[in-house]
Amino acid sequence: MPGPVPAHPQAPSRGFVRRRLRVLTAASVAALLLPLLPATADAGGREPDSLQEAFARAADRYQVPESVLLGVSYLQSRWDGHRGAPSVSGGYGPMHLTDARTALAEDPHHSHGAEDARGDTARETRRVADALPDPADLPGRLRTLERAAELTGLDEEELRRDPAANVAGGAALLAAAQRELGLPPSDDPAQWYGAVARYPGSGNARAAGVFADEVFDVIRKGQRRTTDSGQRVVLEGDPDLAPRTAQLDGPGLRPASPARDGRVECPKSVSCEWIPAPYEEYANPDGSPNYGNHDKADRPASQKIDYIVVHDTEATWDTTLSLVQNPKYVSWHYSLRALDGHIAQHVPTQDVGWHAGNWYVNAKSVGLEHEGFLTAPDAWYTEAMYRTSARLVRYLAHRYDIPLDRQHIIGHDNVPGVTSAHIPGMHTDPGPYWDWQHYFTLLGAPFHPTAGPGSELVTIRPDYDEHKPLYTRCDASGQPCPPHGSGAVRLHTGPSADAPLVKDAGLRPGGADSTTGVNDTGARASTGQRYAVAERRGEWTAIWYLGQKAWFHNPAGAPTAVPSRGLVVTPKEGAGPVPVYGRAYPEASAYPEGIPAQAISPLPYTVEAGQTYALGLRTKGEYYYAKTFDPANHVVVRGEEEYYQIQLGHRVAFVKAADVTVRPARR
Repeated sequence: MPGPVPAHPQAPSRGFVRRRLRVLTAASVAALLLPLLPATADAGGREPDSLQEAFARAADRYQVPESVLLGVSYLQSRWDGHRGAPSVSGGYGPMHLTDARTALAEDPHHSHGAEDARGDTARETRRVADALPDPADLPGRLRTLERAAELTGLDEEELRRDPAANVAGGAALLAAAQRELGLPPSDDPAQWYGAVARYPGSGNARAAGVFADEVFDVIRKGQRRTTDSGQRVVLEGDPDLAPRTAQLDGPGLRPASPARDGRVECPKSVSCEWIPAPYEEYANPDGSPNYGNHDKADRPASQKIDYIVVHDTEATWDTTLSLVQNPKYVSWHYSLRALDGHIAQHVPTQDVGWHAGNWYVNAKSVGLEHEGFLTAPDAWYTEAMYRTSARLVRYLAHRYDIPLDRQHIIGHDNVPGVTSAHIPGMHTDPGPYWDWQHYFTLLGAPFHPTAGPGSELVTIRPDYDEHKPLYTRCDASGQPCPPHGSGAVRLHTGPSADAPLVKDAGLRPGGADSTTGVNDTGARASTGQRYAVAERRGEWTAIWYLGQKAWFHNPAGAPTAVPSRGLVVTPKEGAGPVPVYGRAYPEASAYPEGIPAQAISPLPYTVEAGQTYALGLRTKGEYYYAKTFDPANHVVVRGEEEYYQIQLGHRVAFVKAADVTVRPARR
């Protein structure tokens, strides 16, 4: 997530410094109001033979179809228990039973500062122990675990920690919602649409309906998965299932929010509302004029949109909405809620948000903020949010002709610094715990081998669930981060886990080593990124990375990369070291009178003779001049200098076409 906005003169990075706000708030969605059922002892509290059996027992005990229970759980957690850790919404277990006050009190992510890539500690803006909310003051959607305890007679701690008990609690909540709707228990899943819609506590009818639609889509298609605890769970598909969608009109839901001014740009299959970021003038403390928090434009007529940038918010939903509505803060185009995948749009896609920390990328991108915390691996991203985000990205990619690959769908942590001075301060979200492989599978573009085993190109693709590299500095405790699946591989100077990590001369100009810090991108390659192979030795593969060979473990039995085809760039024969850049700006002669030519500053990396790098996109230099509140004074400067985007390190970079040769990768 971007940080506070500086005085408006157009600094290359917009001065983005991450602001770590971790505040669980109480009003992001309406309360879920359920009727009381007699509290009874529950068989789900006993240890079952398997998680699959726990679903069957709970379904039988509360007369909820097993497929409905499995479908709801999949949309909330993909059946994972996360070792009893709470989600960003304060939800626990496979059924995401919410207990916000306990989550706020016990989650170390909320009670310690997180360290950034330079080892600095970003302290909390408040002490969590101070003024924890009274449970009675929290809305129903933030304390469904308490309600589940009342309905089942189970202890709240048991509901948090025991997956079987948690499943029973979720079944009890669904049964209670069915009763509130005046509907009898039924073994027909189609009769449970209304209860499913009310389960996450969205409040808004549109958001609730989208959640239910996704659940029933899962039930129709079926799913099977091994959970984070090693449990194999299967939901057999029911392709002919037609849920009773008219049940959405029952009590307990507000009418869907209208798309104000017709400005919401979202696919029809998601819940989306318009919460505008302000375009306003204001005065700086010294009285000088300024404005925020984005720039008017006319994209794609004025400039092609090349990128979709994935962020995480580093704040809860309510805090996120508060920040984006501050004219003195920064902006992004969309926010996505963890609880149910609901979307808020803030900036029209034709306009330029201030979100990427790189003005060139801002001018050419759409920014998506996902409710979550990079340094809290168990404050998990819900399946509901992954799915609606993928639907939104597919919609935007189709609308703006953006390829579904990791050269165009990038994380904030893949955006380059515009100058050497800006590299250490670049953001690192969504980080190593974002599941790019699952995300691209939902996008319909999964990463798979496209070339033979000796290909010159590889695409990073570890098994997210099984690949659990050690990370540190998730908090200030000095302890390792909790073991967790990751889509990133670590890079060494030699073909050994004992070899030092490769260095990043831009991130640490003094030559210090890269670290295992969760925010340290200096020796990391992520799922979907393509790199040129420099060497292979046994179970190890070396790629060209920041001007050096970088080795990662890639055994045939458990590969962390797959062979790929594509184009690579290499320095022209006889050329010296090729400079690389963090932006593709025009040559000085392209700027009209009155618009200062922007410097094209080389980064502290070079592409040496004999090295190759994966080619991303090609573009001619562009610069969007937008320093005034009146968009009539904004100008797009276009040059003739052509650039190639390459996968230089963890971040992308640009080289001038005149300096390199492009050829197909050897297969």
